[in-house]
Amino acid sequence: MTTPAFFDDSLYTGVAHVSDRTPDAVNSLIAFWSDWGLGLFAVLMLWGWWRARSAGRPQLPALAVPLIVVAAFVVNDIVKSVLHEARPCQVLPVSPLEACPGVGDWSFPSNHAAIAAAAAAALWCVDRTLGLIALPAALLMAFSRVWVGAHYPHDVLAGLLLGAIVGAVLAHLMYGFVRARGGGEPNRPEALAR
Repeated sequence: MTTPAFFDDSLYTGVAHVSDRTPDAVNSLIAFWSDWGLGLFAVLMLWGWWRARSAGRPQLPALAVPLIVVAAFVVNDIVKSVLHEARPCQVLPVSPLEACPGVGDWSFPSNHAAIAAAAAAALWCVDRTLGLIALPAALLMAFSRVWVGAHYPHDVLAGLLLGAIVGAVLAHLMYGFVRARGGGEPNRPEALAR
């Protein structure tokens, strides 16, 4: 059985070779972020709800962010289960930092990247300050997934794009719902400055 070659195979293997020569402390930090960084988005979601509540803004959009993230995960997982792309660590001659996921744990698109991007997009709509924290955190999550050897670069780029689209669309629909119910503008710039 032959495995497909992707346009970014060499980029993936290049990153793997750089990570091989990187100090263990740096690799451990990146691996920790890759494994546990999604927890930051949960904290930001709670913070978004608290800021909306404290500012007297509608809380429903902030409370919807976790549901938006779950929706993005489901959409991403459906795409993943249809396309069945093997993990790069299963088909390329590299030694990833983390244990390679088993066969059947598909690679494209990256769930971690999709979840992070959906959270960042939805948080951006809820509170620009939190969005400015979540956006680079989502990019770092995507980068870390390639660094530890779990994904090709195109996997994380697709996950970021899919998550951002689902997150932004659902967040804007939520705001439309809030406005239609007479909730005003939930994301007023003056409220965000507080």
